[in-house]
This record gives sequence, structure tokens and C-alpha cells, in this order.
Amino acid sequence: MADDDQERTEQPTGKRLQQAKEKGQVPRSKEAATASVLLAGICGLLLLQTSFSSAVVNVFIRCFNFQRNEVFDPTSMYRMVGVTIGEVIWPVIALFAIVMVASLIGNIALGGFNFSTEAMTPKFSKLNPMNGIKRMIGVMALVELIKSIAKVGFVAWICYLLIKKQWPALMQLSSEQLSNAIADALRISLYTAVGICCALLPVVLIDVPFQWWNHHKQLRMTKQEIKDEYKDSEGKPEVKGRLRQMQREMANRRMMAEVPKADVIVTNPTHYAVALKYDRFKPGAAPMVIAKGTDEIAMKIREIANEYKVPVLASPALARAIYHTTKLDREIPDGLFQAVALILAYVFQLQAYKAGRGAPPRELPKEMPIPDELRY
Repeated sequence: MADDDQERTEQPTGKRLQQAKEKGQVPRSKEAATASVLLAGICGLLLLQTSFSSAVVNVFIRCFNFQRNEVFDPTSMYRMVGVTIGEVIWPVIALFAIVMVASLIGNIALGGFNFSTEAMTPKFSKLNPMNGIKRMIGVMALVELIKSIAKVGFVAWICYLLIKKQWPALMQLSSEQLSNAIADALRISLYTAVGICCALLPVVLIDVPFQWWNHHKQLRMTKQEIKDEYKDSEGKPEVKGRLRQMQREMANRRMMAEVPKADVIVTNPTHYAVALKYDRFKPGAAPMVIAKGTDEIAMKIREIANEYKVPVLASPALARAIYHTTKLDREIPDGLFQAVALILAYVFQLQAYKAGRGAPPRELPKEMPIPDELRY
């Protein structure tokens, strides 16, 4: 095999991509999933900040404002836990629903939804320490390390800028009332978190195309693999040829079995042969072609017709017209009705004459009434 055939230079075919998907190998971006969850969580907190701040204030008031008798009551702690959970449960459930939806969207946004039982099957090869070491020191591991360092550095720089901008507001919290301080602290924290999450967007915009490109790169194929896949899907040429030959032989055998049922065989007389059958007792029936062929097949049709004493008539123009215009087991075209009717009438009169039930038939005309558009 040539050296260039060994190089994976060809883009993966649809079959290769489908096989990879069945194995659970689809492009995924951890950065997109992380950013979507964080951003959705922060936006959810922004939408629910009034509910959360109100709940936190109520919890603080309830926990730090109690009567003397409650201190000595062993059951007061349980009641306080119940009140605390009741205050925060609905905002937490709403936030959890938002984050769950975002996590699903973030994970299937690249590569789509995919469920693979093969990917879930335990593979003991993954427990091989040597394979783990290769993954740790490979090119992809180095890329992931550089990407992580760059991401942490970039996010840390954005975080520093955001905190520096909010620093005066943070210092003012100590001078505010408790309820206002909690609401302002939550607002400052959320807007700072939104800025940090937005800092992840450039990382996502870089990582998503990279993961897509890397996925297709891993699935690239050699030219020989393309040829082998084509042979497997389409079949080897010699096998397909043999199958077609066997199909033709089977069709010819079925067709030859119908020749003895024919009313007449119209020939060229040597190159074409067409077997016609007409049900005279079926209303509205038209003559049908039950067998046809050229050269060797035509000769075989004539041999079977002679063996079973089926009438054989030479009409070159009509034989060619029927052969080229009528498919097997189909009625002849309307334009050939008159010519075929003359042939059938001649055959039926000849059979009756031989049986002693009528006069001899007239000779067939040399030129059959065949329309010009049906002549071949």
C-alpha cells in the first residue's frame, strides 16, 4: 500500500460519524456546559434575588430574635429548622430547575443528544496505568493544561477588575441596615458573578470550534479505509456482478416457464422473440407480454415454443415494436392493438381450421399497421 494511503487525510464519511455516535463518541465542550450552568444559575439568582433576600432576612430575624423560654425548649431547634427550610425551599427549587435545564442544554448544544449503551459498558483497558500515563503526557493533555492555565488567568484578571470596581460599595455595607446590607451584598455578588461568567464566553467561543475540529480530526480516514467502507456498504464489484447475473438467470427461468402458456410467439425472425398471451374470455382484457428476449434468449424462447407446439410467426417490425415498448407482464400499447389483433385472429383461425371447425385463415399482410412512433 502506498505511504499516502496510510495518512488520515480524508474527512470522515457519514457512516464513520454514525458508528462513532453509536459508540458515544460525539463532540462535547466542557467549557460550554460549565459556562451555561454558571450563567443560568447567576441569572436565576438575579431573577429570584428579591425572594432570596427576603428569605435570608426572615431567617436572620427568626434565628437571632427569640424568647427566653425558647432557649430552654429542646424542640425549638426543630421548629426553627422547619421555618428556615420553609422560607428558602421554593426559591431553591426554582433555581435548581433553571440550573438543571441549563445543564442539559449546555451538554447537548454541541453534538446533540446521544444515548449509547456501548459507551456505558465497562472497559478494563481504561484501568491500564500505561494508557493513563499516555493520556497525561500526550498532546491533548498539554493543550488542556495550557487552556486551563489561560482560562484561570483570564478569569482571575476579570475577577480582580470587577472586585476593584465594586470595592467602594463593599466598604459601604457595614454602615447600612441589616436588610439593606443583605440585599445590596447579594446584588453586588450577583453582578460580579455575572461579569465572571461573561468572562468565560470567549473561552467557550474558542473551545467549541476546537472540539468540533478535534472530533473530526480523530475520525479522519485513510484513502484505503474509504475504499474498504465503500466495498462493505455497496458490495464488491465482482460479488455485485455475480448477484446480478444470478438474478437475471432466475428471472429468465421464470420467464421461460411462462412460454408454454403463450398463444403466439412473434419473431424478427432470429434476433427478437416476444411471447403474447390473450384471455379471450375476460372482458376488457388486452394481450400481454409474458416473455421476450433477443439473440440467445430469443432462440431459447423459439425452442420452447416448438417443443410445446406454440405457434411462431415472423413479423420483424411488430416483434421489435412490442419488445421496445412493452415491459414484461404488461399489456401492449394501444397503438399495437390492431396489428396484434391480426396476429391473434390468424392463430385462432388456424387452430380452428386444423381442428376441422372452420375455413383456412387469410395470409397476414406484409406490412403491419404500426404507428410511426412505435417503430424501431
